[in-house]
Amino acid sequence: MSISQLSQSFGNHLILGISGTSLNDDDKRALNELKPIGVIFFAKNFLDGVKYPVWLEQFKNLIDEVRQYTERDSIFTTLDHEGGRVVRTPLPITRFPQAYLLQSHAYEVAKATALELKSLGINLSWSPVADIFSNPQNPIIGARAFGITPETTSEAVGEYYRGLREEGILGAAKHFPGHGDTSTDSHLELPILNLSREDLRNRELIPFQTLIQSQIPLIMTAHILFPQIDPEVPATLSKIILNDILREELDFQGVVVSDDLDMKAVSDIFMQSGTIARAFHAGCDLFIVSRNINSSSLERTYKIAEDFSASLNNGTLDVGVVEAARERVEKLLQVTPQYPVSTLDKETLLKNAELAISCCL
Repeated sequence: MSISQLSQSFGNHLILGISGTSLNDDDKRALNELKPIGVIFFAKNFLDGVKYPVWLEQFKNLIDEVRQYTERDSIFTTLDHEGGRVVRTPLPITRFPQAYLLQSHAYEVAKATALELKSLGINLSWSPVADIFSNPQNPIIGARAFGITPETTSEAVGEYYRGLREEGILGAAKHFPGHGDTSTDSHLELPILNLSREDLRNRELIPFQTLIQSQIPLIMTAHILFPQIDPEVPATLSKIILNDILREELDFQGVVVSDDLDMKAVSDIFMQSGTIARAFHAGCDLFIVSRNINSSSLERTYKIAEDFSASLNNGTLDVGVVEAARERVEKLLQVTPQYPVSTLDKETLLKNAELAISCCL
């Protein structure tokens, strides 16, 4: 692929958020011009306060529109769907409890969750959380984690991912190399963790190792600064963390995806020229721009895309690095099912509701 072609192909590395329950003019323009390879949905993308068949039909139409304007038959349709407070969908989609309460039920909950996600046309769940609930003061992870030790967390995330995989939903381990010990929220500021590589090996990396051994296809980065490991940049931009530790030490061969670039921890730095090139060189293959945190504006998305193009053209972004990233993403997309939106039967929903209750007993 020539540089001129690559310059127009940031969409091959972009998971983009949509503004509402239908596409507005900005959405249509961005989907058609940038052609993102995937979309991320939030609560704002589902009609609220209406009956199940009504909101489901509207959501089906939204996915159909996304495919129409991206001119892609195959896309990643993605959702943050962890359970607990991280659920975007209206009822009657099951409200499973937070991960910390799942533990012994992780496998069966993941299978049930995957079945429901498929009915929504979703093929990629941004889960499981592989962080460890090691800091009780953590404002953002906490009980989103499956356990307080590497061992309990590893066992549960392994079972959860097995359930997703068996039902045909892609999983993504997050947030590498570990967000569980922070005391600040990366949505609001850049957390700093004063851990060494040895500290990570002894605790944070263990659940990720379990999931890598299970061949999880994606790992999401953490917007966290680890000054003992790389004092210059957060993990999303760190070649030491994403290449030396994740790729080489842990032998991860799959797709590395950034956490949301709209998060305050990194939102300003990604407005600086050359940052997207640094993220590619560090090891990122895919980038999420949710349009759900700072604003729904597309200005930031286009600025990042323009920086991508400029970096390729001025030689600061290596063509080979981009091509390797594109091949990893494309290889994954080729084996990703494209599910039709369908109505769940009452028996399945009742069974899943009973399972959700049993997790809390």
